[in-house]
Amino acid sequence: MNYSEKIKQAIKKSRSNLIIGLDPDLKKIPEIFLKKKNPVLEFNKSVINATKDFSAGYKLNLAFYEALGKGFHESLRGTVEHIPGSRLKICDGKRGDIGNTDEYYAKSYFDEYGFDSMTVNPYMGRDSVEPFLSRRDKGIYVLALTSNPGSEDFQQIRTGKKFFYERVIEKCIEWDRYGQTGFVIGANHTSLIKKITTKYKNISILIPGIGAQGNDIDALMKNIKNNIFLVNSSRGIIFDSSKFTSIADYEEKTGSKAEALNDIINSKKRNR
Repeated sequence: MNYSEKIKQAIKKSRSNLIIGLDPDLKKIPEIFLKKKNPVLEFNKSVINATKDFSAGYKLNLAFYEALGKGFHESLRGTVEHIPGSRLKICDGKRGDIGNTDEYYAKSYFDEYGFDSMTVNPYMGRDSVEPFLSRRDKGIYVLALTSNPGSEDFQQIRTGKKFFYERVIEKCIEWDRYGQTGFVIGANHTSLIKKITTKYKNISILIPGIGAQGNDIDALMKNIKNNIFLVNSSRGIIFDSSKFTSIADYEEKTGSKAEALNDIINSKKRNR
């Protein structure tokens, strides 16, 4: 099964296009978890327990795990192992080196940790993308048009008759032989999402920026065409200003938020 088929299966089985971002900021994790031997792992397990019925998968931002020092390996591996097998496991590492370096990134995160896909920075060209495509059942999400303000500095520069992000998309489509390549498109680019999904009809897209970043889900869903899409929400789901007296209370609140967002996405998807 290639990666695009794996996405379709995850969406179908979960009845969801929602991805939960596991970005375990220790400054924001509820106090009830901080007393645990491994607060990050226990927090992530609770998020997964609470949201697995309402999401197609999980995206782990590596920076939050690398900052743990010696706890990195246990927290990352334990989290990935706790994710149900029918759900996607996306490694948000934004890797993009060349040659042996990328081959070892792929070996590490695909073979050793068991991720299904990886976010990739294509700035160094084909050499920085191809090593991640050597496993047909694994995928990549190429940074194309990101949600940060600095995306204007390079991604939205015109190069001839096209924008730089368009050239990135077209080149990566050209390199993709087995349906493994998707693209990161920020949720704040609602009008450009319509243009992109109309022009490149069969591409898979991963859309961050929903939830804490405040972007309008209604406007977003109106502009996505018939592409395979995943909508990521991190802080808006996993963190809350409430004071929780138990892990069960936290899981109930978190599950309710995931269910509500999933219901909205499904409703808007049906009415496109």
